[in-house]
Amino acid sequence: QVQLVESGGGSVQAGGSLRLSCTFSGYTYDGNYMAWFRQTSGTEREWLASIEPVGDSTYYADSVKGRFTISLDSAKNTLILQMNSLEPEDTAMYYCAATRKTWPGFVPWAEMDFAYWGQGTQVTVSS
Repeated sequence: QVQLVESGGGSVQAGGSLRLSCTFSGYTYDGNYMAWFRQTSGTEREWLASIEPVGDSTYYADSVKGRFTISLDSAKNTLILQMNSLEPEDTAMYYCAATRKTWPGFVPWAEMDFAYWGQGTQVTVSS
């Protein structure tokens, strides 16, 4: 059984940083992708970043490129999102996600591409 558990959310002032973690179990990331999404009330989930852990390839949405960094601590089975230069517009519930399978040349970024999800962690950025 695959489980993803996010942590590290909280409240921070604009310009500050937060480090989100997603500890996973029962999941084999070899051949798969993991990602971070966020969602605000009344909106669809927004893709932020994906990582192909074995090849260490990373992909970012324009809205977070240069401010957020996705990485994987394989020793701890933990997906990380380092968030710097936070803005009030970054306020949202943040989710980690993982694919069930992928194929060569396919980079997942749509919500429907991911089969496994965590429960979310809230990030609030005040001005």
